Amino acid sequence: MTLYAHNPGRMLLQLTADVLFVCWVVLWAWMGMTVHDGTLALAAPGRLTDQSASAMADRLRDAGGRLDDVPVVGDEVAIPFDEAAEASDGLAAAGRSSVEAVEDLALWLGLSIALIPILAVGAVHLPLRWRFVREATAGARFVDTSEDLDLFALRALAHQPMHVLARISDDPSGAWRRQDPAVVRRLAELELRDVGLRPPRRTA
Repeated sequence: MTLYAHNPGRMLLQLTADVLFVCWVVLWAWMGMTVHDGTLALAAPGRLTDQSASAMADRLRDAGGRLDDVPVVGDEVAIPFDEAAEASDGLAAAGRSSVEAVEDLALWLGLSIALIPILAVGAVHLPLRWRFVREATAGARFVDTSEDLDLFALRALAHQPMHVLARISDDPSGAWRRQDPAVVRRLAELELRDVGLRPPRRTA
């Protein structure tokens, strides 16, 4: 698999772009985690409410249970404690509900902050890199010797602008049909440069 161009200048640009993209991903992943943790801190009052109300409900039930054993008036005396315990349970449930809401908000907010910039840049960078790797890897299979340049010369005739071809020869297609080695090589070099490959060494 050919990941980078053979040309040093283009390889440096590709490496720089890849490093910058990785830094971009790390930066926004860190930003997303920071926002997530900061938002999650808002759940602290809800957790405190849940813990305090649950503890109070347990104590009230315990007190009601002790009073329930008092002869004659035990049941009537325990009723207010039981009702207060149920009210504390409701307060604890409200605290848990607020904690769950804040946790959901923190999750989605953190993901949005991280993913939107990453996907926006990745939607441009990754397809370009994938297209290069695919073309360069496929092209590398056909570049072994100078005899393989004919295919790339033909592609250059089809893909390169007219003014570029005119600098190669006054009749590039005729030279290609005559298999002029100098013109074929120069045409192939144009196409190989575009796909990021180096032409093979000249054979004796």
